[in-house]
Amino acid sequence: MKILGVRIDNLEKREILEKIEYFLGEDKFHQIATINPEFILEAQNNLKFKNILNGCALNIADGFGIKCAFWRFGKHLKTRMAGADLLQEILKIAEQKKLKIFLAINKNGLSKFEEVKKTILDIYPSLQIEGVDLDENTDFHSLFTGRRFLFCNFGAPYQEIFLDSQKNAKIRLAMGVGGSFDFLTGKSRRAPVFMRIIGLEWLWRLFQPQPWEHKKKRLKRIWKAVAVFPIKVIFN
Repeated sequence: MKILGVRIDNLEKREILEKIEYFLGEDKFHQIATINPEFILEAQNNLKFKNILNGCALNIADGFGIKCAFWRFGKHLKTRMAGADLLQEILKIAEQKKLKIFLAINKNGLSKFEEVKKTILDIYPSLQIEGVDLDENTDFHSLFTGRRFLFCNFGAPYQEIFLDSQKNAKIRLAMGVGGSFDFLTGKSRRAPVFMRIIGLEWLWRLFQPQPWEHKKKRLKRIWKAVAVFPIKVIFN
């Protein structure tokens, strides 16, 4: 199904994980995106980003607003999965299959590569992890040779554009993870489960301690997600 021109794959969790396993058997690059309302709004004015999203091998709904959009068009969303949760599932698969992962870490972010690596290894001690702190303007094709998974946390749309630029048959699966690494290292705290279920994770994040400049950006994102997006969907 498409919402404001952006494709969402409506699958059960089991089907999502089966697709990921299938991708690993194909000798080509697969990009996964976890789509939230902000992605869809950004895509309205960013054709490159929109085309990348619609060209992804798998687009998973992330955000209560997407579920509401499905209701608006008389559809039922089978699974809503946050990027942080999908990342954990993929890391489990990588460890089981003894596959290498590469972490492209935003050098201006809260968590640095060594911190993220240590945290992941505490949970998945058998994983083979490499990575680097970098920015979205750097081309690192040569670094990824032989890695099967590539994760990037630049935030949308930069992480999706960066991953698309790194297409390489050696990379079987690439995914932007936004703030997931910060959740892993404890630099950011996720909302309680009940708030995620009822779609109030944005309220939790708003009241977390943060610099005023970050809070202003957060308010702008919230306005788009809880006001602009629903209006556009209703009148679409």
